[in-house]
Amino acid sequence: MNFRERRTKIFDTMEVDSALILFSGIELHVSADEYLPFEANRNFFYLTGLRRDHMILLMKKTEKEEKSILFIEEADPTQERWFGRKVTVSEAQEISGIEDVRFLDSFEGMVSSMMDREDISTLYFDCFRYQYEDLPDYNAVKAKEFADKYPGRRIKNIAPTVAALRMWKDEDEIELVKKAIDITDKSLQFVMKNLKPGNTEYQAQADFEYMVHHQGADGTSFPTIAGSGANGTMLHYETNQDVCEDGTLLLMDLGAKFNGYCADITRTYPVNGKYSERQRQVYEVVLAANRKVAEVAKPGMTLRELNEITKDVLAEGCIRLGLIENKDEIGTYYMHGVSHHLGIDVHDVTVAGSEKLQPGAIITDEPGLYIDEWEIGIRIEDDILITEDGCVVLSDAIIRDPDEIEAFMAQQNR
Repeated sequence: MNFRERRTKIFDTMEVDSALILFSGIELHVSADEYLPFEANRNFFYLTGLRRDHMILLMKKTEKEEKSILFIEEADPTQERWFGRKVTVSEAQEISGIEDVRFLDSFEGMVSSMMDREDISTLYFDCFRYQYEDLPDYNAVKAKEFADKYPGRRIKNIAPTVAALRMWKDEDEIELVKKAIDITDKSLQFVMKNLKPGNTEYQAQADFEYMVHHQGADGTSFPTIAGSGANGTMLHYETNQDVCEDGTLLLMDLGAKFNGYCADITRTYPVNGKYSERQRQVYEVVLAANRKVAEVAKPGMTLRELNEITKDVLAEGCIRLGLIENKDEIGTYYMHGVSHHLGIDVHDVTVAGSEKLQPGAIITDEPGLYIDEWEIGIRIEDDILITEDGCVVLSDAIIRDPDEIEAFMAQQNR
């Protein structure tokens, strides 16, 4: 991937006499000597291709030059014996395309010199914060430190600028998402092969995640959802402890992550391999909505418009099933949006919810119905790429037709 080109686009938006300082982040402490698995700042990864902790990207723009400098940890043989190899200077140069790679112990001196000797009036940081209750991100903490240390300099948030770029994927990114989807497909086939009454939800989760890792993925895109029966009506059910009873459905919302890019797929399977008449009726309504989105999605549309189309299809189906009397009641059984952007994050960053789709956007297509009184939760989710004149369903190979699902499960369980 051309990380240099991405940085150039960021430089184009920066003020003259400014600098962007972006930290990859540090491990989050849990207790004693335990830390959470490390995840690099996604915007740092987007601009460098690197996903290791304790790295800093400095991008400086003046009248004279636009310069990128990368700071990494210097290898310590004792630490490497315990925790593994660090990224070398040559490796960092090759991956990021940044020639000027220095060690972290020179960062503070470099910044002090830059701030003292050059007229840097604006500093950019990633100041994204999802909600007020969240602890500040490491980059936001560092932004406050710099604001205190260098009063009078403007602090600006680079996150919306990077988000605008990340909404449209290049060919390399599309290929990585397709690979993540292919891994997800094969892993779901393994789930169907082993699914039967009496199995637990966590066994279905384990089957999926085993195959994800077996195929060389980073891991899962997000915690696997495996909800059987009434649990399938809970949108973000993650307990995954109950038994999959005969005659129920198993809703699985999941995805593999490959080289930093995510798949996000949902399929709903009959535990015993055969949909009941009522289950199939509901399934066909959801499937019709899923297919309608794949038929109409195109450049110029908004996610809100896609959701309104979805609600119309679902409402018509629920009226036929006797669940509601008019379309305005569909919120009883369908309470989420049909789509979100997909990429480095599962719910990938966007500039605005009303932004019109453009070629290169990857979005989800995930209608669902959640009927508590019938203990039926069905969601069918695909990942689609917006093209010049329509869209392509990247996950089209993952079977969703109920007859095909039943036939596959019957074949596997002979």
